[in-house]
Amino acid sequence: MSAAVTAEAGFVQPRDETAAAAIEEIGAELAMFDDWMDRYQYIIELGRSLPEFPSEWRNDAHRVPGCQSQVWLEAREEGGRIFFAGASDAAIVSGLVALLMRVYSGRSREEIRATSPVFLHELGLVKALSTNRGNGVEAMARAMIARAG
Repeated sequence: MSAAVTAEAGFVQPRDETAAAAIEEIGAELAMFDDWMDRYQYIIELGRSLPEFPSEWRNDAHRVPGCQSQVWLEAREEGGRIFFAGASDAAIVSGLVALLMRVYSGRSREEIRATSPVFLHELGLVKALSTNRGNGVEAMARAMIARAG
């Protein structure tokens, strides 16, 4: 499957060279805002940039357990890298999905497994979210790491 086909199928292509670089850039982008209301709006905008998630994947087989909102995830391996597609029925959660995709999609199994979701705490995301949403974003990250087996 070529990268063009992967992108067309709803899978996220990496825009940062590494997961660590993505985390660093996300931290810098969030730091540009003075308060969490502006950061939330930025995260919501990230969600709007996600590739279209095929409606046939919006089912229980693709659902991520542990999320307050409905979240769906699909993974494909191509050229030694795992690409993710994801979606949610909630705007802020779609943004969190996009943020996690930026970190994990298009990386090798080893890089995905080596990228702990602790960055969600370090960036202040888990603390800034409701308990259920914080638990949900961590569940999404764990689901992506689990797919890297």
